[in-house]
Amino acid sequence: MINNLQLLFENYQRCTLCPRKCGVNRSNGQTGYCGETDQLRISSVGAHFGEEPPISGSNGSGTVFFSGCSLKCYYCQNYQISFAGLGSHFSCEQVADKIKELVDSNNIHNVNFVTPDHFLPHTIRIVELLREKNISLPILYNTSGYQKLAAVKALENYADIYLPDFKYADPILAKELSKAEDYPERALNSLIEMVRQKGFMDSFTEKKTIATKGVMVRHLILPDQVQNSKDVLMTLFLEFGKNIPISLMSQYYPPEDLIDSAAFGEYKFLNRNITLPEFEEVYEHALKLGLRNMFVQFPQDFRSKKDKTDFVPDFIKDKPFQR
Repeated sequence: MINNLQLLFENYQRCTLCPRKCGVNRSNGQTGYCGETDQLRISSVGAHFGEEPPISGSNGSGTVFFSGCSLKCYYCQNYQISFAGLGSHFSCEQVADKIKELVDSNNIHNVNFVTPDHFLPHTIRIVELLREKNISLPILYNTSGYQKLAAVKALENYADIYLPDFKYADPILAKELSKAEDYPERALNSLIEMVRQKGFMDSFTEKKTIATKGVMVRHLILPDQVQNSKDVLMTLFLEFGKNIPISLMSQYYPPEDLIDSAAFGEYKFLNRNITLPEFEEVYEHALKLGLRNMFVQFPQDFRSKKDKTDFVPDFIKDKPFQR
């Protein structure tokens, strides 16, 4: 992938932006695995206060949630936009104007592109427009971890912060839950490149209150998958050492449209929150590895599977994370 905007947009004509490499002509209205054409669609633009402290700070992170997804995990917390396709058409100029409004009204700390891989050329154009408006906020790519290495390389001059997931160390689990057997290898190779570009997140390395540059990895603990979580942490430790910034999350909540239904099929273990012993076993493993730079989402309680956490959005609302 050549880091030239016009050539990047030409990718839509035979789309290979993500590892799926569908090859469809999105410019002619075809859709691949992500479910999107080359027409930019976004479900929400707003100040978000539920990210990690160095991301949200006191003024919020300027989140842009893109419709569709190139990974589509079976248990997706944002299923309304990844599977159901909720969202509206925007131009890059409209998105840049929305972000400027957030700068003026909220003094947001960064621009946060959430699961943007299938609209990568558009995100680069948005960054260019923001620079033309003299908006120099850190640009954050909040990704699933399932990227092509070439795509990450194309972002070197546009991204300041990377916030990738590392969901699976187990390729079989990745295949079953995300139809991406190559996820562990892809995620690790992409993460190595992200760290090469930006280093570890500076809120840890330089003790900054608000992050301006660097990488932090997220991992969501899944019910009945403690070993996968422990293997993810071991992989990160062996590759990057004990100082790799990690956000360990316990917020898993089963997608609302699958609760109490037969839709989970053989994956009925996903139809519940994680248990306290599951969380404790993963957390204790992280401590035994000596991982030092962690944000840990300690579960305040383990409510029933029908009780949403404050981290589950509703994108039908203008402000998805407000109860």
